[in-house]
Amino acid sequence: MFIRLKLLPDPRLRVLASSFGFGSLCAVGLAASASAQQSIYAPELLRADVSISEMSGTSLSAPRAVSFSDLEALLREHPSLDAIGFTAEAHRNRAKAALGLPDPVISFQLNNVPLFDPSFSEYLPSNKAVGIQQALPSGSERRANSLRSLRSAEQQELERERQFAALRGQMLVYLLEKKSIEQQREYAQQRQSKYDELADIIDIEINAGRPLIFRLAKVDVERTEVSRTLVQLDGDKAEIDAELINLLSFIPETVIPPLSKTAWTGNALNFYGVRVADATVGIAVADIDRAEADFKPDWGVNLTYQQRESGQGPRSNFDGEDWVSGGFSFTVPLWAGQRQDPNLRAAKNDKSASLARRTAVARQLQAEWMRYEAGRETAVQNVRVLTQQIRAIEDQIAAQLITYESGSGDYSPILDGEIAVLMLRAEIVKEDSRRDRMIAKMNSLLVPS
Repeated sequence: MFIRLKLLPDPRLRVLASSFGFGSLCAVGLAASASAQQSIYAPELLRADVSISEMSGTSLSAPRAVSFSDLEALLREHPSLDAIGFTAEAHRNRAKAALGLPDPVISFQLNNVPLFDPSFSEYLPSNKAVGIQQALPSGSERRANSLRSLRSAEQQELERERQFAALRGQMLVYLLEKKSIEQQREYAQQRQSKYDELADIIDIEINAGRPLIFRLAKVDVERTEVSRTLVQLDGDKAEIDAELINLLSFIPETVIPPLSKTAWTGNALNFYGVRVADATVGIAVADIDRAEADFKPDWGVNLTYQQRESGQGPRSNFDGEDWVSGGFSFTVPLWAGQRQDPNLRAAKNDKSASLARRTAVARQLQAEWMRYEAGRETAVQNVRVLTQQIRAIEDQIAAQLITYESGSGDYSPILDGEIAVLMLRAEIVKEDSRRDRMIAKMNSLLVPS
């Protein structure tokens, strides 16, 4: 039985059909490849999700009571800090590798063998050879490369400490803001209760025939503002909880330790960022050492063993013999003007750039520290002013209470005063939080003494 393939009469149809068939095969192949990749990578993603769930407990939104020292220890395990630590370890391993020698080269050769009548006993120069070569790069270059890697590792360690201080400061800011929100919420709820009392008193006054309807409308507006404040505080708390989950993978409940401002003596190297920039200068100096080492020669040694068999042909009356050849080589910086000199100038330019960046970072961090200090001092002064206002209002409340108890006047001015005091106390909470947040940010810039 024969099967005959009938081709389409129109060449264009044949091309279209073949293109469709080829495209179908490619689609099937891509689908299979994608499925294979999913089977390879999907388990890793699932394991990552499981580990996050295990690390965060049964629910990400469930608060967990943790001491502040434990929070700091957990923060040390942040992925960004782990990444920097692995990078530092990689540089340390490169420093060790830079001191090693390159791999030797072993060669096997057949020398002077006739092409059309191969033989090792017919022709005098025919021989077999095995050789070994070992390159010996300049010791100065290897030490310079190792030094650069070591200084890069030191820079990464400093960067890790700087990053940890920044994360710790940010965590403190979130915790302080959350504490402030809770206190503000308490004062807002107390204000809401006072407005309810005030509304009841105004209703009584209106029923007694006093024209206080406009005051009741004003109270309703103020109660609406309190409700909006509570909603805004709830939204702010949810945002802070999300940021805490990003930092710690859960929402902590902890006691914030007392904050005190770290004294700065005026030395720029007390800033984490300046120390990292100064370590970059050290790397640039190591690059200069490496560029200078390029002017020194690289060495090499070689050894070759050759074996020749005895002649066996009618004209091959020679005895077999073995030879050993050895030698050494070294580089000559003949073209230093085109390669080494420009590299050395570039390394010195990099050092100048690193010095300039260190100065720029020092100025930036000093300005940032002064800005935080100004914010802290402003908050302290605002608390003093608000405290004086509270005392003045409390004196007025005491005087009005005496008048009310004597039978003159009504109780609404007293409630108005108490509401004003609650509003001022909420403002004090904000300023206290602002002061502490500025201290936390200032301390995160400085290396603890």
